[in-house]
This record gives sequence, C-alpha cells and structure tokens, in this order.
Amino acid sequence: MWRPIEVEEWSRRRKGELKDVSQPVSEIIELVRAQGDDALLELTERFDHVRLDSVVVDDERIEAAFDQVEARLIRSLEEAASRIRRFHEMQLENQSWMREVEPGITLGVRLTPLERVGAYVPGGRACYPSTALMCVLPAKVAGVKQVVCCTPAPVNPLTLVAMRIAGADEVYQVGGAQAIAAMALGTSSIRPVQKIVGPGNVFVTQAKMQLRQQVEIDFPAGPSEIAVIADSSGDARFIAADILAQAEHDPNSPCLLITTDESLAKRVGAELESQALGSTRKEIIQRAMGNSGYVLVKDVQEAVMISNRVAPEHLSIQTEDPDSTLSAINNAGSIFLGPFSPVACGDYASGTNHVLPTAGYARLYSGLDVRHFCKACSVQMLTKEGLQRIGELVTSMARAEGLEAHAASIEVRLRR
Repeated sequence: MWRPIEVEEWSRRRKGELKDVSQPVSEIIELVRAQGDDALLELTERFDHVRLDSVVVDDERIEAAFDQVEARLIRSLEEAASRIRRFHEMQLENQSWMREVEPGITLGVRLTPLERVGAYVPGGRACYPSTALMCVLPAKVAGVKQVVCCTPAPVNPLTLVAMRIAGADEVYQVGGAQAIAAMALGTSSIRPVQKIVGPGNVFVTQAKMQLRQQVEIDFPAGPSEIAVIADSSGDARFIAADILAQAEHDPNSPCLLITTDESLAKRVGAELESQALGSTRKEIIQRAMGNSGYVLVKDVQEAVMISNRVAPEHLSIQTEDPDSTLSAINNAGSIFLGPFSPVACGDYASGTNHVLPTAGYARLYSGLDVRHFCKACSVQMLTKEGLQRIGELVTSMARAEGLEAHAASIEVRLRR
C-alpha cells in the first residue's frame, strides 16, 4: 500500500478527471439554464435519490435542526466559529487606507464587499458543517449582505446549524454541478450570485470553471491532499496520523511524504497500516493510498524544491528547524509547522480557512480569505500643489501617446 512514488506520477494522480466530466457537466448546466427549478428537482432525484417539493430550506426547518443536534456539538461549532471569525477579522486590518505620499498627492485603497455570494457546502460521503463555517464566516466578516448556501439533499441538521451560526442568509438543498449552475444562472427559487466559493468533486469543480463567464469563483478545489516534509527528527506516528486524516476524505485524496530518511518512510508505512485498521472509513483510505507514497531526497533543501513544484493544498513541515524550512516555501495552500500542528486543527478550529486550492493550483491562488469577498478600489486626491508637481510629467506622456485631451485636462486646471 505504502510505496516510493515518482513526483510526476503523484501529480498526475491528484489532477482528477476534470476533462472526463466536461460533457455531462455542460449538459447539466444547459438543463438548469432551460428548466430552472424543475431541472434541480429532477437532477436531485436522479443523482441523490431524494424527491423534493422545493429546493428551499426555510427558517423553520433550520431552527428545528438545533433540537436535533447535541448541545455540546452546538457549543463546539460556536467556539470554532469564534476562532475562525477572529482570524478573518485580522485580515481586514490596514486593508483600506489613505496616505499623503508627497505634498499635495494623497493615495489610497478602499476595500468594499461584494453584495451577494454563493457558498457550496459538500455532502455525499460525509457532512461538512466545518465547511459551512469556513465559507460563510469570512464573507460575513467582509461585509457581504447576502450569503447563499447550497448543499446536497438530504441536508444533515448539523450542517444547517453551522450555516445558521455562521450567518447564512439563504439555504438550498441542491448539490453537484446543478447547484453551481443555479447559483450562477439563477432559477425561480435561487437568484444569481456574483461569486461562488467552496470545495466539491470533479463535477462541482468543472461546473465552476465552465461558468466563469457568468460568475466569479474562488479557485478550483478538488479532493483534499497533503504533503509532509520530514527529516530524521519526524515522528512516524504523527506523520501517519496526518496522512490518514486527509486520506479519509476521499478515495481520490493523494498524500505525499518527502523525506531525507528512508527508515522514517518505512516506519510511517507501518504506522499507516496499524492506525488504519480501526478506521470507520478504511475502504476510502485504502483507495486513497493508491494515489499516495513517499519520495526520498538528499536534504531538506531538495524537499522544499519538490514541495514548491507540487504546491500542495496542505503542507506539514516536521523538520528539526521548521522555521528555517518555512522561509523557503513559496507554494502551498496552508502550512502547518512542527509536530504539534496537526492539519485537522486548521480543518476545524485554529481559525485559518480550510477551503484551499488543490492539484497544484496553490502556485496561482491563495486559500479562501476575506479578500475573496471584496473589491479593491484605488483612491487619489490631488491639491493644486500636487497637480503642479506631476502636471508636466503627465502632459508629456499623454502627448507622446497622441492623447491631446488627456494633456488638456491637466493644463486647464493649471491655468486657473
């Protein structure tokens, strides 16, 4: 099960089969475009085997969900929400600013929230109340007025509770590519949104990518993955536990250990077999291990080079000097330093966001944060003194480009 693996092979395995679902996703989108809610109801029955009268989840049902969830779980969600909110509030600090950069010239940035966004919360193999928190809370912290949640039917009460705690404004029981199409295009029940965030399977990811002409998205986010950089100081039990925690998400979840120590890699393999024995999701883990393995390197510097190349969603650094290793990391969705920073803490309650780019997209995208829900407008104010300072510079450049009216708009002010 646990074996050496080539980096290129590992990268191929984690890409998923997006191209294979392109045509069926296109057909789903066109069906939703043409038939709206009727298509959502028909597709929900076809794919999720649930017959619905409406995709709307009303307030009464959400409130009733609180009576179906243990009080201790509600308290856990509330505490996790508080930590996630705190982290995302810190991201707003110094995001809007105005500063006089030289006499008479004041420049700045004004950050304004989007008005209506959609959050996709997966269902299927498990319920993900944590993803509801991760998607909705940063949007609300950013100031988004309307946050719409879609999640597959039947909806777990725990997910509904999390959506209410996070502040979701509308909830719909529809999943898959059809949910993405509904939020992007709109139906009689679901008004369209400006942006869609949240992870999903290849159908969800393909739909997000196909609909980018109608709606903005966060980034492609497929099956969860982890890479671990470890030297001889790494603890095989901890590394195996982190790998299994991601492998249990999905049979396509790829896991990679990059290590300088072959004996550590073999001990991790033994721990994986031992710890997986009692797992309730053993079958999923075993299939995920088919996409996983380890790479031996000569030193930590080579490990960092490989990690930057594959740009993992989750990167665990378990080396003798994790801070030094971190300083050379450029590409990763979320980074976990040292042996006592399990990825699961970031998944739930440390406060950082677990909605992250996968399959190497961390080379291009950042994980979900407050800025995904905002637009930045530049601001400038010049006094007459400031205009005099740069007037000749602007007019000379404008005339060099043949734009006489641009130059005139400066000179008409300076002649007053």
